[in-house]
Amino acid sequence: MRKTLSTLAALLLVLSLGLVYVQAETVEVTDITGTVEVPLNPERIVALDNRTFQTLSDWGIKLLAVPKDVMPDSSLYKSDEAVLNVGNHREPNLEIIAACDPQLVIIGQRFVAHAEQIRELVPQAAVIDLTWDVSEKAESPGENLVNGLKTSTTTLGKIFQKEAEAERLIADFDKAIANVKAAYNGKDTIMSLVVSGGKMGFSAPGSGRVWGPWYEIFGWVPALEIAEASANHKGDDISVEAIAQSNPDWMFVIDRDAGSKKEGEFTLAKDVIENSEALKNLTAVKEAKIIYAPPDTYTDESIQNYLLLFSEMADKLAN
Repeated sequence: MRKTLSTLAALLLVLSLGLVYVQAETVEVTDITGTVEVPLNPERIVALDNRTFQTLSDWGIKLLAVPKDVMPDSSLYKSDEAVLNVGNHREPNLEIIAACDPQLVIIGQRFVAHAEQIRELVPQAAVIDLTWDVSEKAESPGENLVNGLKTSTTTLGKIFQKEAEAERLIADFDKAIANVKAAYNGKDTIMSLVVSGGKMGFSAPGSGRVWGPWYEIFGWVPALEIAEASANHKGDDISVEAIAQSNPDWMFVIDRDAGSKKEGEFTLAKDVIENSEALKNLTAVKEAKIIYAPPDTYTDESIQNYLLLFSEMADKLAN
């Protein structure tokens, strides 16, 4: 009896001091590996997926470390000295991730090759991989891209209890896609390009960087197709003469250097294309039917960036 009373007294003391351990809540999410149990509203987070930084930032999520070398200067995480720098995906400092002792690590796209090593470094953490396939091997790259952006947004909404915000973002995305579909006449030819180092690379329908998957979604008619096209980050090699001969009705352009270099270190894609003697007589150039992706698109392929791009695209295609 005395032992029971002593135990009860000890329990009451612990309760009064607020020292009772409560198991942290978790939520199940699905990534490319299957079902993963993740802490609900984790506090110690490392994020490595450039398609999710803007969502996390907009929702006020604090991060411990990010790959600042492959992030746009506009990112609040990049300018925050309290957020550690993992570097880039080619030579990342993975020890920084381990030093953060994270509860959650968000992997995607560029960092997928390091997924297993990261899991080994931080076995105590939930590691989710939000990668999807938009490579030349993908059967439906456009569908994969759309579903991937939406699924990632839903997943983050569940983890951080931002379900309503995630639903609104996805609804806006669906509407933006519908607006572009309605604005495109279904017959104008499209030439999509990646400009890097003052040179024009071909963003191939289907697999080309940024633009490629959208041919499937919007039914764009390509002005040119080449054999063995790839998802090369600089675009496939293509001659200015080939672009000129295709004479596209529209040109869609991403400026790779604008998303990865400092101002003054590169020639703007706009100047490369519009000052080209070989392209000056193209329909797209003469009629100013050129759409440039937001400057930081190469390092920020977020759902928010696509919303900006699609808003401009719908307006211009409709006129």
